[in-house]
Amino acid sequence: MYNMSRLRAVLTLPRRLRLSAPTPLDRNVDHMKFVLDLRRRGIMDAAVLRAMEEVPRDKFVMPAHARSAYVDRAMPIACGQTISQPFVVAYMTEQLEVRPEHHVLEVGTGSGYQAAILSRLAAKVTSIERYRTLADAARIRLKALHYDNVDIIVGDGTAAVPDRALFDRIIVTAAAESVPQALVDQLTVGGIMVLPLGPHDEHQALAKIVRTEHGFERTDLIGVRFVRLLPGQAQEL
Repeated sequence: MYNMSRLRAVLTLPRRLRLSAPTPLDRNVDHMKFVLDLRRRGIMDAAVLRAMEEVPRDKFVMPAHARSAYVDRAMPIACGQTISQPFVVAYMTEQLEVRPEHHVLEVGTGSGYQAAILSRLAAKVTSIERYRTLADAARIRLKALHYDNVDIIVGDGTAAVPDRALFDRIIVTAAAESVPQALVDQLTVGGIMVLPLGPHDEHQALAKIVRTEHGFERTDLIGVRFVRLLPGQAQEL
Protein backbone atom coordinates (compact mmCIF):
# COMPACT_ATOMS: atom_id res chain seq x y z
CA MET A 1 0.00 0.00 0.00
CA TYR A 2 1.38 3.45 -0.96
CA ASN A 3 2.23 6.08 1.60
CA MET A 4 -0.03 8.87 0.26
CA SER A 5 1.75 11.71 2.03
CA ARG A 6 5.07 10.66 0.45
CA LEU A 7 3.39 10.30 -2.95
CA ARG A 8 1.93 13.81 -2.71
CA ALA A 9 5.39 15.18 -1.90
CA VAL A 10 6.85 13.52 -5.00
CA LEU A 11 4.04 14.78 -7.20
CA THR A 12 4.37 18.37 -6.01
CA LEU A 13 8.15 18.59 -6.39
CA PRO A 14 8.15 19.52 -10.13
CA ARG A 15 5.78 22.41 -9.41
CA ARG A 16 8.22 23.78 -6.84
CA LEU A 17 11.07 23.42 -9.30
CA ARG A 18 9.19 25.50 -11.83
CA LEU A 19 9.32 28.41 -9.39
CA SER A 20 13.12 28.63 -9.70
CA ALA A 21 14.97 31.22 -11.78
CA PRO A 22 14.15 31.34 -15.53
CA THR A 23 16.15 28.95 -17.72
CA PRO A 24 17.68 30.03 -21.07
CA LEU A 25 14.84 28.22 -22.86
CA ASP A 26 12.28 30.07 -20.74
CA ARG A 27 13.93 33.38 -21.63
CA ASN A 28 13.97 32.58 -25.36
CA VAL A 29 10.27 31.76 -25.38
CA ASP A 30 9.46 34.81 -23.25
CA HIS A 31 11.54 37.05 -25.52
CA MET A 32 9.71 35.88 -28.65
CA LYS A 33 6.32 36.56 -27.08
CA PHE A 34 7.66 39.81 -25.67
CA VAL A 35 8.81 41.18 -29.03
CA LEU A 36 5.69 39.97 -30.86
CA ASP A 37 3.53 41.81 -28.34
CA LEU A 38 5.54 45.02 -28.80
CA ARG A 39 5.09 44.74 -32.58
CA ARG A 40 1.38 44.12 -32.14
CA ARG A 41 1.10 47.28 -30.05
CA GLY A 42 2.79 49.41 -32.70
CA ILE A 43 6.53 49.40 -31.98
CA MET A 44 8.04 49.16 -35.46
CA ASP A 45 11.64 50.44 -35.21
CA ALA A 46 13.83 47.39 -35.88
CA ALA A 47 16.75 48.67 -33.79
CA VAL A 48 14.50 49.32 -30.79
CA LEU A 49 12.91 45.87 -31.07
CA ARG A 50 16.34 44.27 -31.32
CA ALA A 51 17.52 46.11 -28.20
CA MET A 52 14.38 45.09 -26.31
CA GLU A 53 15.03 41.49 -27.31
CA GLU A 54 18.74 41.53 -26.44
CA VAL A 55 18.57 43.11 -22.98
CA PRO A 56 17.53 40.56 -20.32
CA ARG A 57 14.83 42.35 -18.31
CA ASP A 58 14.83 39.57 -15.71
CA LYS A 59 18.30 40.81 -14.64
CA PHE A 60 16.88 44.25 -13.76
CA VAL A 61 13.87 43.32 -11.63
CA MET A 62 13.81 42.04 -8.07
CA PRO A 63 14.48 38.29 -7.84
CA ALA A 64 10.93 37.65 -6.66
CA HIS A 65 9.64 39.12 -9.95
CA ALA A 66 12.11 37.42 -12.32
CA ARG A 67 9.53 34.87 -13.51
CA SER A 68 7.18 37.64 -14.63
CA ALA A 69 9.87 40.03 -15.91
CA TYR A 70 8.46 39.99 -19.47
CA VAL A 71 4.87 40.68 -18.46
CA ASP A 72 3.85 44.15 -19.64
CA ARG A 73 3.57 45.91 -16.29
CA ALA A 74 5.63 48.18 -14.08
CA MET A 75 7.33 46.53 -11.12
CA PRO A 76 8.70 47.83 -7.82
CA ILE A 77 12.42 48.21 -7.25
CA ALA A 78 14.39 49.59 -4.29
CA CYS A 79 13.97 53.09 -2.80
CA GLY A 80 10.24 53.19 -3.57
CA GLN A 81 10.86 53.44 -7.31
CA THR A 82 9.66 51.32 -10.24
CA ILE A 83 10.90 49.76 -13.46
CA SER A 84 8.56 50.90 -16.23
CA GLN A 85 6.42 48.47 -18.18
CA PRO A 86 8.19 47.20 -21.32
CA PHE A 87 5.81 48.85 -23.78
CA VAL A 88 6.43 52.28 -22.26
CA VAL A 89 10.21 51.71 -22.34
CA ALA A 90 10.03 50.70 -26.01
CA TYR A 91 7.63 53.52 -26.92
CA MET A 92 9.74 56.23 -25.26
CA THR A 93 12.87 54.84 -26.86
CA GLU A 94 11.28 54.78 -30.30
CA GLN A 95 10.04 58.36 -29.92
CA LEU A 96 13.55 59.43 -28.94
CA GLU A 97 14.85 58.47 -32.42
CA VAL A 98 18.31 57.51 -31.19
CA ARG A 99 21.11 57.10 -33.74
CA PRO A 100 24.45 55.32 -33.32
CA GLU A 101 26.46 58.54 -33.03
CA HIS A 102 24.31 60.08 -30.29
CA HIS A 103 25.15 60.97 -26.70
CA VAL A 104 22.01 60.39 -24.63
CA LEU A 105 21.21 61.74 -21.17
CA GLU A 106 18.85 59.70 -19.00
CA VAL A 107 17.35 61.30 -15.90
CA GLY A 108 16.42 58.59 -13.40
CA THR A 109 18.60 55.49 -13.71
CA GLY A 110 16.43 53.27 -11.51
CA SER A 111 17.37 49.64 -12.09
CA GLY A 112 19.43 50.56 -15.17
CA TYR A 113 17.07 48.84 -17.63
CA GLN A 114 16.29 51.89 -19.77
CA ALA A 115 19.98 52.80 -19.84
CA ALA A 116 20.78 49.27 -20.99
CA ILE A 117 18.29 49.57 -23.86
CA LEU A 118 19.75 52.94 -24.86
CA SER A 119 23.28 51.55 -24.72
CA ARG A 120 22.43 49.20 -27.60
CA LEU A 121 21.42 52.18 -29.76
CA ALA A 122 23.68 55.13 -28.89
CA ALA A 123 27.41 55.82 -28.81
CA LYS A 124 27.27 56.93 -25.16
CA VAL A 125 24.69 57.10 -22.38
CA THR A 126 25.01 59.32 -19.32
CA SER A 127 22.47 58.45 -16.64
CA ILE A 128 21.85 60.45 -13.47
CA GLU A 129 20.23 59.00 -10.34
CA ARG A 130 19.40 60.73 -7.03
CA TYR A 131 19.54 57.50 -4.98
CA ARG A 132 23.06 56.16 -4.46
CA THR A 133 21.71 52.67 -3.68
CA LEU A 134 20.05 52.45 -7.11
CA ALA A 135 23.04 53.95 -8.91
CA ASP A 136 25.50 51.50 -7.35
CA ALA A 137 23.29 48.47 -8.10
CA ALA A 138 22.72 49.61 -11.70
CA ARG A 139 26.47 49.97 -12.26
CA ILE A 140 27.02 46.40 -11.10
CA ARG A 141 24.28 45.04 -13.40
CA LEU A 142 25.50 46.96 -16.44
CA LYS A 143 29.11 45.96 -15.87
CA ALA A 144 28.14 42.29 -15.50
CA LEU A 145 26.31 42.49 -18.84
CA HIS A 146 29.26 44.31 -20.51
CA TYR A 147 27.23 47.42 -21.34
CA ASP A 148 30.33 49.56 -21.12
CA ASN A 149 29.13 52.75 -22.81
CA VAL A 150 26.92 53.81 -19.87
CA ASP A 151 28.18 56.25 -17.24
CA ILE A 152 26.03 56.56 -14.10
CA ILE A 153 26.24 59.68 -11.95
CA VAL A 154 24.69 60.30 -8.53
CA GLY A 155 23.14 63.75 -8.43
CA ASP A 156 20.21 66.06 -9.11
CA GLY A 157 18.48 65.03 -12.32
CA THR A 158 16.57 68.31 -12.62
CA ALA A 159 19.92 70.12 -12.96
CA ALA A 160 21.18 67.58 -15.54
CA VAL A 161 24.95 67.44 -16.15
CA PRO A 162 26.17 70.85 -17.43
CA ASP A 163 29.82 69.78 -17.70
CA ARG A 164 28.84 67.04 -20.19
CA ALA A 165 26.32 68.97 -22.26
CA LEU A 166 25.17 69.33 -24.97
CA PHE A 167 23.17 66.14 -25.41
CA ASP A 168 21.66 64.83 -28.64
CA ARG A 169 18.81 63.14 -26.80
CA ILE A 170 17.37 63.38 -23.27
CA ILE A 171 14.95 60.93 -21.69
CA VAL A 172 13.33 61.50 -18.28
CA THR A 173 11.85 58.52 -16.44
CA ALA A 174 9.94 60.42 -13.75
CA ALA A 175 7.11 62.93 -14.11
CA ALA A 176 7.64 66.69 -13.85
CA GLU A 177 4.81 69.19 -13.57
CA SER A 178 6.56 71.41 -16.12
CA VAL A 179 9.56 71.04 -18.41
CA PRO A 180 12.78 71.55 -16.39
CA GLN A 181 14.58 74.48 -17.98
CA ALA A 182 18.03 73.09 -17.17
CA LEU A 183 17.26 70.01 -19.27
CA VAL A 184 16.10 71.82 -22.38
CA ASP A 185 19.08 74.18 -22.10
CA GLN A 186 21.40 71.15 -22.37
CA LEU A 187 19.71 69.80 -25.50
CA THR A 188 21.48 70.42 -28.79
CA VAL A 189 19.69 72.14 -31.67
CA GLY A 190 17.78 69.42 -33.47
CA GLY A 191 17.83 67.34 -30.30
CA ILE A 192 14.84 65.50 -28.85
CA MET A 193 13.68 65.11 -25.27
CA VAL A 194 10.96 62.67 -24.17
CA LEU A 195 9.48 62.98 -20.69
CA PRO A 196 6.23 62.52 -18.76
CA LEU A 197 4.50 65.74 -17.69
CA GLY A 198 1.73 66.25 -15.17
CA PRO A 199 0.91 66.14 -11.43
CA HIS A 200 1.94 63.06 -9.50
CA ASP A 201 -1.60 62.04 -8.56
CA GLU A 202 -3.42 63.16 -11.73
CA HIS A 203 -3.32 62.63 -15.50
CA GLN A 204 0.17 62.63 -17.01
CA ALA A 205 1.09 62.77 -20.68
CA LEU A 206 4.25 61.70 -22.41
CA ALA A 207 5.68 64.72 -24.23
CA LYS A 208 8.16 64.90 -27.08
CA ILE A 209 10.13 68.14 -27.25
CA VAL A 210 12.32 69.08 -30.20
CA ARG A 211 14.78 71.95 -29.94
CA THR A 212 14.84 74.10 -33.05
CA GLU A 213 16.92 77.12 -34.02
CA HIS A 214 14.02 79.32 -32.94
CA GLY A 215 12.88 77.58 -29.76
CA PHE A 216 11.09 74.36 -28.93
CA GLU A 217 8.28 72.32 -30.41
CA ARG A 218 6.19 70.11 -28.10
CA THR A 219 3.98 67.17 -29.04
CA ASP A 220 1.88 65.31 -26.48
CA LEU A 221 1.83 61.57 -27.10
CA ILE A 222 0.13 59.05 -24.79
CA GLY A 223 -1.20 59.03 -21.24
CA VAL A 224 1.20 57.54 -18.68
CA ARG A 225 1.75 57.15 -14.95
CA PHE A 226 5.21 57.75 -13.50
CA VAL A 227 6.71 58.42 -10.08
CA ARG A 228 7.39 62.07 -9.31
CA LEU A 229 10.59 63.79 -10.51
CA LEU A 230 12.21 65.09 -7.32
CA PRO A 231 14.92 67.76 -7.18
CA GLY A 232 18.21 67.28 -5.39
CA GLN A 233 20.23 64.24 -4.42
CA ALA A 234 18.73 61.94 -1.81
CA GLN A 235 20.41 62.36 1.59
CA GLU A 236 19.77 58.72 2.45
CA LEU A 237 19.57 55.50 0.41
